[in-house]
Amino acid sequence: MIDDIPGLRRILKTSKVIAVVGLSGDWFRPSYFAAKYMLEHGYTVIPVNPRYDAILGQKSYKSLRDIPTKVDMVDCFRKAEEIMPIAEDAIAIGAKALWQQLGVKNIEAAKSAEAAGLDAVMDRCVKIEHARLFGGLNWFGVNTQVISAKRPQWLPY
Repeated sequence: MIDDIPGLRRILKTSKVIAVVGLSGDWFRPSYFAAKYMLEHGYTVIPVNPRYDAILGQKSYKSLRDIPTKVDMVDCFRKAEEIMPIAEDAIAIGAKALWQQLGVKNIEAAKSAEAAGLDAVMDRCVKIEHARLFGGLNWFGVNTQVISAKRPQWLPY
């Protein structure tokens, strides 16, 4: 499993086409926000959700195997028990990485992906890792562009 900074950075640098399995069309869902962030940072995002024709202006596919183009990373927004078939599809389409989102840990699927030559990441968010490793923390409201050692006046002394 990839869990170190150089490994995560390598995956994010080399994976420019991301298939997001379980991407929701609802703007308030974490998958939508993560996909939007990745789109706005130069990645190609391919939604995989049979409930939608398109999400974020991108054509949505019913399954990974329906995608007609090369996919670098498969980003999984599904329950852990649903990951193994996704891993099998990721292997079948020749993806380079299987990424399980925060809270998703299917060790068997990760081992299967690694045995087939894919990088495997578990329990991490693509958006958070990209922001952390490539300077996009302002999307979290962290970068206020105010640097001061002066104590705010509203704080009691």
